[in-house]
Amino acid sequence: MNETHADSGARRGRGGRPAEGQPVVDRAFALLGAFDSDHRALSLADLAHRSGIPRSSALRLARSLVRAGALERLGDGRFVVGLRLLETASLAPRGHGLRAVAMPFMDDLFHVTRQHVLLAVRDQTEALLVERLSARDASPVRYRVGGRLPLTSTGVGLVLLAFAPTAVQDHAIATYQPGNGDDDVRSPADLRRALAEVRRGDHAFGRQSHPWRLSTVAAPVRDGDEVVAALSVVAPTSGFPDAGYGPAVRATARAISRRLSQDGERRFP
Repeated sequence: MNETHADSGARRGRGGRPAEGQPVVDRAFALLGAFDSDHRALSLADLAHRSGIPRSSALRLARSLVRAGALERLGDGRFVVGLRLLETASLAPRGHGLRAVAMPFMDDLFHVTRQHVLLAVRDQTEALLVERLSARDASPVRYRVGGRLPLTSTGVGLVLLAFAPTAVQDHAIATYQPGNGDDDVRSPADLRRALAEVRRGDHAFGRQSHPWRLSTVAAPVRDGDEVVAALSVVAPTSGFPDAGYGPAVRATARAISRRLSQDGERRFP
């Protein structure tokens, strides 16, 4: 249940020189992928090193991306992500579209729990955090909207994995390695059992003791019969009132699901 490592444990692999003849769009995405929450402004040298693209090619790509608005250049010469990407990302139905539907219900859940409320979707073998509401005095965590979380060791991840295609589940189980996550999931067999329990109970409950003692309860959000997202509350393990949080999370997830199903124009593939 490692909601504390959205940017570290599940980060996409970086580095490694792009293959010879790699399409320019792949190189452009490699360049954009060099940025993360710990590297928001990069020099040309850092951009080339982190993307694995030769410096001369990185400069040409970066200049093209600046002209397109995907990157911006600061006065000291460093590059940052441009607003054009935010404008484009706002059109993603599984991101801002889903968020627009879910936010009123998440806001109600937040005011009831006064903890961390997370909404995530599955992106291949990771969970992508779409929205987070957090009280100022809530437990310490490290994650951000747009950050990635592991499917195998977070509450929202376990829900998304439990309802993922069988091939995705089998791969996750076969390659599972224990790390900072759910204290009860320490082997591939534990993970298989946990996923079965999620499907049976239609929710996930997890706890972790490192680096902080936290617990979570998560539930699936559906568009029709398909699970399109997962909703969770994360709070300190001490006194974690599952009797209150569990039903509240499940009821909120069902309410979001009903709204998605009622609005025929908002379908999230």
